[in-house]
Amino acid sequence: MTEDESDLGALLRDLTPQVLGVLVRRGADFAAAEDAVQEALIEALRHWPEDRPDHPRAWLVKVAGRKLLDAQRSAYARERRELRVHLEPEPGPSEQADDTLLLLSRCCHPALTPASAIALTLRAVGGLTTAQIAEAFLVPEATMAQRITRAKRTVGGQRFDRPGEVGAVLRVLYLIFNEGFTGTVDLAEEAIRLTRQLAAATDDPEVDGLLALMLLHHARRRARRTPSGAVVPLAEQDRSLWDTALVAEGVRVLQDALARDALGEYQAQAAIAALHDDAASAEETDWPQILEWYDELLRLAPSPVVALNRAVAVGEVDGPLAGLRQVEGLPADLPRRDAVAAWLHERAGDRAEAARRYALAAERATNAAELEHLTRQAARLRHAGDAGPG
Repeated sequence: MTEDESDLGALLRDLTPQVLGVLVRRGADFAAAEDAVQEALIEALRHWPEDRPDHPRAWLVKVAGRKLLDAQRSAYARERRELRVHLEPEPGPSEQADDTLLLLSRCCHPALTPASAIALTLRAVGGLTTAQIAEAFLVPEATMAQRITRAKRTVGGQRFDRPGEVGAVLRVLYLIFNEGFTGTVDLAEEAIRLTRQLAAATDDPEVDGLLALMLLHHARRRARRTPSGAVVPLAEQDRSLWDTALVAEGVRVLQDALARDALGEYQAQAAIAALHDDAASAEETDWPQILEWYDELLRLAPSPVVALNRAVAVGEVDGPLAGLRQVEGLPADLPRRDAVAAWLHERAGDRAEAARRYALAAERATNAAELEHLTRQAARLRHAGDAGPG
């Protein structure tokens, strides 16, 4: 692929959700609008290499609108019904923001399951192929195609004359980010790209908070695994591998969000991540300040998961026994509860109980890397116990 072809592909990928958002805002059926946009993209690939328009987005809106009208006329020739898509001038900044959020709102509609919302977002907004999405989630392409089709059908009958609640969109974007790298697509980077688009189109500090959180976590990606794929805990990571440019950007985005004085849960999480990234070593981590942010996060978004993470901070600030008292009050089936308890028991000097808890956590592991890590921790402690003192 030449450099010009690569630039053209990147431009079309950025413009696709914007054009789709325009058609949806003007009343188009979601599936029909997506088909029309795809046809317009084919036309662009035919004509733009030799004659790129001065206003590519407006060109695509116009061509997609015509394709949509042609399809509507063909389908409803007897009834003489036409979809009202007015090919007005290029939308202004506020309309573009509405279009972006409107399209994401539709893909993240509460009527969809999280899995369906993720798939539809990656397909309609991210521009990924069905095959790429299927590979990322380790399912057959036919299965993913059915999931996306059902999702389109579900939202097709919903009224969308204004953007939905941004919190639902942010939850789906964060779910995509946490899928990480699978298959040929790095979903973490894809989530960051989509969140950047949303941040550029809106003025919500929580959108910036999520973007900052993603950047600060993604900055550590090279240090999270050994060359063989084994998990490396945060305290043991080689911090020279962290991406300092991403850390700096994440901190800047977070500071801008916090300055707007509308604190939300993603900003609080990003503040915790920033404190970890700011420490030159695990021993230099500012745990008292992290604990303060966890207290704030627990106020903003109370949940057993937040309380469990706070227990780790309590263990660092007030000692492992204090942390264990926090863990004891949490649900027994809470994911990672046994792993956190094991870590605290080891810090308290009870290696036998720590080994038992690591083994329990391994039984509940949700992926191979986590299973291998927890099993290795249990074996390490058992071996140390067998060796005896010294």
